[in-house]
Amino acid sequence: MNHVKSREVSAARTPAGDQLPGALPEALRAELSAFRRDLHRHPELGNQEFRTTAAIKERLERAGLRPRVLATGTGLICDIGTRDATADGRAVAAAPERPLLALRADIDALPIPDTKTVDYASTVAGRAHACGHDVHTAVVLGAGLVLAELARAGALPRPVRLLFQPAEEILPGGASDAIESGALEGVGRILAVHCDPRVDAGRIGLRTGAITSACDRLEVELDGPGGHTARPHLTTDMVTAASRVAVDVPALLARRVDARAGLAVTWGRLASGHACNVIPQHAELSGTVRCLDLDAWRKAPDLVHAAIDEVAALHGAKSQITYVRGVPPVVNEPVTVQLLHSAMAARRGEGAIEDTEQSLGGEDFSWYLEHVPGAMARLGVHPPADPTHRDLHRGDFDVDEQAIKAGVELFTGAALLDGDLAD
Repeated sequence: MNHVKSREVSAARTPAGDQLPGALPEALRAELSAFRRDLHRHPELGNQEFRTTAAIKERLERAGLRPRVLATGTGLICDIGTRDATADGRAVAAAPERPLLALRADIDALPIPDTKTVDYASTVAGRAHACGHDVHTAVVLGAGLVLAELARAGALPRPVRLLFQPAEEILPGGASDAIESGALEGVGRILAVHCDPRVDAGRIGLRTGAITSACDRLEVELDGPGGHTARPHLTTDMVTAASRVAVDVPALLARRVDARAGLAVTWGRLASGHACNVIPQHAELSGTVRCLDLDAWRKAPDLVHAAIDEVAALHGAKSQITYVRGVPPVVNEPVTVQLLHSAMAARRGEGAIEDTEQSLGGEDFSWYLEHVPGAMARLGVHPPADPTHRDLHRGDFDVDEQAIKAGVELFTGAALLDGDLAD
């Protein structure tokens, strides 16, 4: 198995089932499903999540907690198990001198239409929760409400921070803004989940090391003298130049970087010209740079710049490159992966855990791991009896809401077992 078991968490030896405290009450499970569906009906894009932030804040305050909206105006953090965590300032059981365990959810939606025929479909044209951030939000909210009750009962071994982060879908991601707003102050470890339509609901996927890839944005402009298509020898044949950049740059990079690094340039747009008999003076390409390896990602801008310049110059075109840094890979820390494994095993047994592969998707959760140890788990959302698979970032994406319960159980179990780990 990919995830390590070299460092045991004592309660992980507990048989499967609710041997740990903090089972999700049925009434709260139903409420979280309704909360998720409300968010699904009202998706908001990155840094515009005002309604979403207000809904989360209201529910946490109703539970007697003291959430704090981030300086960016959307997103919020809420501490549980610290002296100032409750509205009345009561002392609680968790030792305040211990670093906090952070549970992170992203709250933004995507600018694509919702094509599902369900009563909770998006009511906002051209916007949809097509990546499962509504599920992530419901999971962290539910875990927080359960953990708040455990804290009041003196059963929470360490303080917990709920982190509801905006703008994950906008490069370089809202995580950087959340960090600047103090989201990691006092945090010793951070956990997250991401919906995975390849994994059945009720299960999770785990991996030690890199679980996502780096992702950057690339914009290229090519210029040169245009002319008549009857006399291409007197011009810079811009269409050909742009085509060669599109084809040759990825091939050239494949020979300049270790193939195991998985450095890939993939184009999403190529535009040039307006008439069939005119060689244009300008062309544009845009795409992404993805990379499996952290060291190769750090070298990628220089390598990509050099390759584009060389190919463009070979065809007589001048190149102007805009390389936008996105996110590094999410690199799961081994002890934290073991914590998640132990929590899920204690709740649902070893059969609810599977190995997962590294994906080429990007995730700004990686920025938190530049500062504190942590890990992301794949949260199964596929209905087990459904033969179809609705992939992420598609208008028909949907989930089996049993995933919310599994996510809450994972996080509450981890919060309880995390007390066995030394910081």
